Amino acid sequence: MQTNECSLREKSIVFIGFMGVGKTTIGKLVAKKLYRSFIDIDEAIEQEYQMPVPEIFKTIGEKEFREKEKQLIQHYASQKLKIISVGGGAFMQKEVREACMADCIVIYLDITWDVWKNERLHMLMESRPVLQGRSMEEIEDLFNKRKMIYAEHSSKVSTDHLTEEEIAEYITDSLKVSWKMNE
Repeated sequence: MQTNECSLREKSIVFIGFMGVGKTTIGKLVAKKLYRSFIDIDEAIEQEYQMPVPEIFKTIGEKEFREKEKQLIQHYASQKLKIISVGGGAFMQKEVREACMADCIVIYLDITWDVWKNERLHMLMESRPVLQGRSMEEIEDLFNKRKMIYAEHSSKVSTDHLTEEEIAEYITDSLKVSWKMNE
């Protein structure tokens, strides 16, 4: 695989993690702090199909959704100076992981099962197709399977009991220190 040669400071940043962890919210805050453009892959897909993700899953199917997701991520991952939020299931695709790890800084926003279940699940049940019709045990199994895939990253940030602003500030401060060390 060909990599996009650029300095660490120019690399795009990709946020990964389980649904509802705050990838979009934190990504937007980090983009603002670093003066970069922000791309939410799910929003880009919704714009292209002119319908929300649950409707895309119903009418076009998950397979086509995942293919479009992969194409967009590969496109943006090869660009410089972007902040990219990918859907919770995107990193399950090997090609997506490879493209992101080759050309970007991948930040895994980690959350524990108990915090996610107690603070996030109730907000997501209706809007996330992959949760619908699943038992709590099946959802926990999905959470744990994806957590293993998210282990492939550049940096991990534990989000439990932190505000989005605290997380974004920590990430930008850490990146700036890393960039200075690599100059």
